[in-house]
Amino acid sequence: MLTPAKPPFRAEHIGSLLRPKSLLELRAAFARGEIDQTTLTKAEDEAIKDALALQERLELKFATDGEFRRRSYHSFFYRKLGDILIDTVGGKEAGAGRPGQRAAQPVALIRSRLRWTGPINVPDFQFIKANTGLVPKITIPGPCALHFRGGDAAILASAYPDVEQFWDDTVEAFGKELNALAAAGCRYVQVDETAFAKFGDPEVQAQLEARGDDWSALIDKYVAVTNRVLANAPPEMRIGMHLCRGNRGGQWHAEGSYDDVAERLFNALDIPFYFLEYDTPHAGTFTPLRLVPRHKTVVLGLVSTKTPAMENKDELRRRIDDAACHVELDRIAVSPQCGFASLDTGNPITPEVQEQKLRLVVELAHDIWGDT
Repeated sequence: MLTPAKPPFRAEHIGSLLRPKSLLELRAAFARGEIDQTTLTKAEDEAIKDALALQERLELKFATDGEFRRRSYHSFFYRKLGDILIDTVGGKEAGAGRPGQRAAQPVALIRSRLRWTGPINVPDFQFIKANTGLVPKITIPGPCALHFRGGDAAILASAYPDVEQFWDDTVEAFGKELNALAAAGCRYVQVDETAFAKFGDPEVQAQLEARGDDWSALIDKYVAVTNRVLANAPPEMRIGMHLCRGNRGGQWHAEGSYDDVAERLFNALDIPFYFLEYDTPHAGTFTPLRLVPRHKTVVLGLVSTKTPAMENKDELRRRIDDAACHVELDRIAVSPQCGFASLDTGNPITPEVQEQKLRLVVELAHDIWGDT
């Protein structure tokens, strides 16, 4: 059962928001050496304050910083842990690509051991907390993302002699980050996991098998690793998992239902709530939700951030009614299917459409549950 006073809330969003054009221009100027870090940081501060005001205006109960200080949520985090590139295609860092198409699976390059040397997201949390009365939400990547994108070969190529040492370093780094956030007062963290939702894609299964991985056994391994991270997390922290099939400039990396992973995802994984992508028929039916245990809740990502087309509220209401045939309505919330700008250049929609889609989520929550 969802509790109004703590996450997840009835009306949610995944985290990233469209960066203002002026901020992107300043970021490009910084990359060219035309402005200093102080100037860029000041611009980021003002843009984040505007994003917080937007979330207040929409009557959401929580807020993110829109990820305005990041190029991408994956790269920002993992680069703090070592000489690591997680978003490469053809040896180069992946760009936005062409909207509406399936993108190539990114590949990770792991050139050093993972080391947590200090708080990564604590400053972000502190800035949100200082500038809004809403509950701050911090998003971090999933602990299995590097392995999913590179496999044992990427880990053993130069950084590690042993894969288990890599997993130990991963668990330690994530545990230290979660505890640093908790010590700063953070109580709401969303783990963005790019692996579990992709296991249902036959093309992804074939790619994993081609590199020597049993994709089904990999699910069990990722559940075990994630549970080790969660076991080290502070008990007062509310942690949910967003399952993503890829979201880069309106593209995606995978398609397929949750059927192949649902039993282990919902029952073996020690996560109390899930943000599930359900914006297109490619995600399959709501049938796997029958396996969600009664003490867990789901946030249905029904509104697309990949396209400017506006969803119909009545149709969304019907879809939630369909989902409620498999999991009680009181254990459901609603959100967009992913962020609006997983990469800083954003998805192919306008700020006006972004606000309309977020407002639609809020109105839907009000109509169904009388609360956000």
